[in-house]
Amino acid sequence: MKRVLLKLSGEALAGEKKTGFDEPTVVKVAGQVKQLVDDGVEVGVVIGGGNFWRGRSSENIDRTKADQIGMLATVMNCIYVSEIFRSVGMKTEILTPFTIGAFTDLFSKDKANRCFAEGKVVFFAGGTGHPYFSTDTTTVLRAIEIEAEVILLAKSIDGVYDSDPKSNPDAKKYDEITIQDVIDHRLGVVDLAASILCMENKMPMLVFGLNEENSIVNTVSGRFTGTKVTV
Repeated sequence: MKRVLLKLSGEALAGEKKTGFDEPTVVKVAGQVKQLVDDGVEVGVVIGGGNFWRGRSSENIDRTKADQIGMLATVMNCIYVSEIFRSVGMKTEILTPFTIGAFTDLFSKDKANRCFAEGKVVFFAGGTGHPYFSTDTTTVLRAIEIEAEVILLAKSIDGVYDSDPKSNPDAKKYDEITIQDVIDHRLGVVDLAASILCMENKMPMLVFGLNEENSIVNTVSGRFTGTKVTV
């Protein structure tokens, strides 16, 4: 693979604490991404904000404002994870769809491509910049814009199941499934808007468990044990 878009959930980065950051977890992720970068893979990253804020669970805050708080949560996550990546020897850049002073640079495809050419890992923070769009949608949108080969969807479970494996011990795991089936059966790999965007733009996804040993490296190098979502 030449260029990939890695989606990390905020909750996964929080580890067992379920909130904030679990630094050993983030350091492990950084070590794996560095292996990819050292092998010549260009890596873009989107991180959710669920370790800080889940605005849709609030009944007292206007949806637009709740989503804006979520966007800022993703910025905090990207700043933190970016610095951990730097500490293990990578160059990074954080791009957002809105200006945040000296914290980030403004996103454009040309800017992202320049960063990749300089050997940087590029973090896409701040969502789409608009309410009512999730980081799932951001992930697919940015993957399409930067012409990534595939989305690496690192989740708390190790693939796509026909029902929630946390509540159903008999849930069936798929080795491969089409995005159309994901949409038809509402399997929730990513939200519906992101699923349709994947389907229309033929963007495949590889879904795997972040907490499995070397799961990111294994996924890119062909030792994949999760679920391939085809288009």
